[in-house]
Parts: sequence; structure tokens; C-alpha cells
Amino acid sequence: MTGHTTPVTPARKRALTAAADAVRDHGPRLIALSHSLHAEPETALREHKSAAKIALLAEEAGFEVTRAVAGLPTAFVAAYGTGDLTVALCAEYDALPGIGHACGHNVNGAASVGAALGLAAVADLLGITVKLVGTPAEEDIGGKALLLEAGVFDDVAAAFMVHAAPEDSVGASSLAVGAWDVVYRGRPAHAALAPWEGVNALDAITLAHTAVGLLRQQLPPGALVHDVVFEAGLAVNVIPETARARYELRARTTEDLAHARRRVRACLEAAALATGAELELTPRGADFADLRQDAFLTAAYTRAVRALGREPVDRSGEVMASTDMGNVSHVLPALHPTIGYDTGGARHHTAPFARYGDSPGADRAVLAAATALAHVGVELATDAAQRGRCLDLLAARRAAAAPAP
Repeated sequence: MTGHTTPVTPARKRALTAAADAVRDHGPRLIALSHSLHAEPETALREHKSAAKIALLAEEAGFEVTRAVAGLPTAFVAAYGTGDLTVALCAEYDALPGIGHACGHNVNGAASVGAALGLAAVADLLGITVKLVGTPAEEDIGGKALLLEAGVFDDVAAAFMVHAAPEDSVGASSLAVGAWDVVYRGRPAHAALAPWEGVNALDAITLAHTAVGLLRQQLPPGALVHDVVFEAGLAVNVIPETARARYELRARTTEDLAHARRRVRACLEAAALATGAELELTPRGADFADLRQDAFLTAAYTRAVRALGREPVDRSGEVMASTDMGNVSHVLPALHPTIGYDTGGARHHTAPFARYGDSPGADRAVLAAATALAHVGVELATDAAQRGRCLDLLAARRAAAAPAP
């Protein structure tokens, strides 16, 4: 993947060098940050220490920090510069329950912080504003999607981040995803003396699980359904009054997700009808859209990591799991490659993967990703055509959002 490129002017070369030097100079603090996040993992919307660590580092570097943005207590925005081109670095830092940073968000977050510090060093030279966005709850309700809806990205022309992985890669898409919290409410009764007087919520959850299992072969390619039951009765001799579960749906596109949602909902409603239980469906956070990688930003990142001696695999046309960066990518140019390090063969969302999150390889990945993302920001800011494209897209978004006269 080569993509569009322009000659490296002396001004761009100076900016690239200065940004890379700034990342290197902050390297010890970035590694310490990654290790600290890894050592104190916090789950969705409980990332108080994690957000505070990053916000404090940014504040000490001269960023103007606003905490608890969009009503999310662990979200923040740290801004530096006054240029007309605003680039966002999305910092993730939530962990998974029970297994800590098994998705490498300590690496993701530290890399975005490093890139923001690198670009801040050249913000005046480039005429940019650097916006470090603390994005909580990626593993749960989708902090980026909620921040997007709240207007946090309204002034952003392009958004970048990297994701930890066992390999370097560029260009992949992701699955759209949505979830429901499901409750069936029945009527309790003595399981031996008068079971006919009860309405069995366990039967409802069982029928729902079975119906969805049968549905799977009729779903579009790439569509997936996962469910987990949290409660289905408390005593064996009492007809279960309440059953609680969570259903998560994934699909290749937001359109396929909507289709799968209709089909799965019919299964859940049929279980209620068959058993006489009442069904409550509550959306769990925001839906995640499929990820759309910007071609220029991807090509710029590829050039940057190759210059650092790394060789990313081109995953264009392939699909990875799911990310709320997909929602951002539907609205503005976005970049979401992976940065790799040895994980002993372990994959995301496992305890073995988490154990490699503070390894020497992960530390090198933090600094390489930070440098490469800063390179992308410099290249975007100094390429007149691409800078103009992103600013034109931003102007069009603002015009579309403006109230009618």
C-alpha cells in the first residue's frame, strides 16, 4: 500500500524530526504510563485512576484539559494549539473484567498520548490544534460513539489511534455490533404443589436461546449472535419469576446489523409469547458501526512504520472484531491500524495476552506507534491537497448540521 504522497519538503522534514524527537524525549514517561495502566486495570466507566493519569500528564505538558466531558465521568479532552486543522488522538484505557488489559488498551492509550505530545511540539509550526480525547468504555457501551453524539468530534478534521495486536497491520475493517439487556418476567409458584400457576421465565430464556441458535444458519455471512445468562431463578423448588441475559449481535455492515437485529428480536418475542412471560429489551450502550479506514491516512501510517523498520500486513478487505472507532470513521477521516508485539501466540481477550502488555515488545510498540501517528499528523498538515480535503469535509459536516434559516 503506497497511496498518494508528496515530496518531503524541508518544512515537513523539520516537523517530522521535531515530532519524533518529542516522542523520544517523553519515552520514559510514556512507558511508565503504559505500565501503570497495565498494573491498575479499570473496567468501563470505572477508569478514574487511568483517566486521571493521562489527563495529568497532558496538563503538565501544557494541554488545556477538560474532565468528565459529555456526562461521562472518565472521559476527558486535552487540547493544544490554535490551528484551523484539528486532529484528534483517541486514547483508550478501559480493561476487561477479571483479566485486566487483555485487549492492550494500556498500549493504545499510551501511544495516543505520545503522538499527541509529538504533534504538540510542532502545532504552531504546522498550524494545527491537537486534541487528545480520553475515550472510556470501548469494551462496553462505546465511549467514542457517545462522545461523537455529544459533539466532542464536531471540530475534528481527522482522528487517529492504534490498537495493540500480535502483529502490525493496516487497512482492516471491523464488524458492526449492538447489544440488548434482556429480561423475562414471569410469575413464581411452588414447583411441586402448583407449577401450573407459575409463568416460567427460565423456559422463556431457554426458548430464546434455542430459537436464536436455529436462526444462525439463516443470518447473512458475517453475522454473529452471542448471549450470556446472568439469572434464571434462585431456588430449584420455585418456578423462576425472572431471567436476565445479554444478547450481542455483530455483522459486516450497519445495514446487516439492522437486519440481524430484526430477526433476533422476533426470536426473543416469540419466547415471550410461547411462555406467557413479559419481555423487556434495553439497548446496551451505543451500536458500533463498521470501521472505514481512510486511504490517505493509512498510506501515511504505512510509510511511517516502514521508516521505523516495521512491516505491517495489509489487511484491506478483511474484518477484525468490533470497535467504536467505527462510528467516528463514518463521520470523518479516521485511522485505526494495529501495532504488534510478541504475545506468545495468545490472542485478544485472554489472560495470556494481558500478560504481555508490559513486556519490552509492548514498550517498543508504544513508542513506534506514537512516532508513526505523529508522522501521519505532520504529513496531513503539510499536504495541501489532503489538508484541504479534510477541512472541506469538516465544513460540509458543519453546514449539514447547521439549523435551517
